[in-house]
Amino acid sequence: MHTELAPYAAQSQTSRGRLHAEPPSVARSEFQRDRDRIIHCAAFRRLEYKTQVFVNHEGDLFRTRLTHSLEVAQIARSIARNLALNEDLVEAISLAHDLGHTPFGHAGQDALNDCMRDHGGFEHNLQSLRVVDVLEERYGAFDGLNLTFETREGILKHCPPNAACELGDVARRFLDGGQPTLEAQLANLADEIAYNNHDIDDGLRSGLITLEQIEEVDLYARYRREVEAVYPGIGGRRAIHETVRRMINALILDLIHTSTERIRAAGVASVDEVRASLPLIAFSDAMRAEADALKRFLLENLYRHYLVNRMSSRARRVINQLFSSFSAEPILLPPGYQLKGGSQEAQYRKIADYIAGMTDRYAMREYRRLFDVEEM
Repeated sequence: MHTELAPYAAQSQTSRGRLHAEPPSVARSEFQRDRDRIIHCAAFRRLEYKTQVFVNHEGDLFRTRLTHSLEVAQIARSIARNLALNEDLVEAISLAHDLGHTPFGHAGQDALNDCMRDHGGFEHNLQSLRVVDVLEERYGAFDGLNLTFETREGILKHCPPNAACELGDVARRFLDGGQPTLEAQLANLADEIAYNNHDIDDGLRSGLITLEQIEEVDLYARYRREVEAVYPGIGGRRAIHETVRRMINALILDLIHTSTERIRAAGVASVDEVRASLPLIAFSDAMRAEADALKRFLLENLYRHYLVNRMSSRARRVINQLFSSFSAEPILLPPGYQLKGGSQEAQYRKIADYIAGMTDRYAMREYRRLFDVEEM
């Protein structure tokens, strides 16, 4: 296991810096400061009450955006250490990657994007960057958290060309075909490892998918057989946890081995060379195929389950009606979200900011305040 950073790892002391210059910290690196600012911001705390798959109030044992982000950070740091990459940077990116998510998970994002379709659209990735660049209000000298370029770049996993033109250097790679740091590439795949495997756990716990169904997936079935061979007669939650743990470990080890070989073959010796190369953090072709099969299974059997569809339908109704009401009567918004004298387009964006920042419970409470006569 590595104790020193590789020459192609991002280095805090050679960061491209912050939007607003600040004196360096005496006790922390720049990426450690980013991580600490993210953990202490309001948007991070709200992730505790935002949906991963299940609406937050459906059960206390299901994962939320907060627990998911912590799991991504843990997986990413473990891999980064083995690849001699910057653990502080990969942790900061992992913890911040979902800050812009709406309430009610992907159903909420899709609904808000539909509402904003004629006003610039809505995408949670871009919103995460907007949160850390603009919306957080913690410092007297600037808006946002004033994170380093490398952390902001890693947060921005997807970006359409029109938005990339507006964002400038942090989104340049979406226009010229370059790559982000290896730490950003790693955080992206750690996110996939976390949500695929932990959605299996939540899906089985909820009863929306069964053991008989999931055992049709080769990746799960292989490690389930291994668990039963090691622990004859094992069953229940213990067997599921042992199986999922082995799956996560297999994905991590494959990612470490494959990425190590790709980095060696590319011969990169600096972050600039990483940016000019093809993607270097990846699964092997065989593991990529198995991970994709797992994703297809979850899409067909969990994310499109009729009970999840019912939750999603209710979520879309809440988002749509909130947006319609606030658009028709901005005076219903809290004062900080009312634009007096601003453009209508700017007002739509502020409405999107307000809705995206809501937790599941707060969105439902706002809905009742506006539409339930018993709340009058």
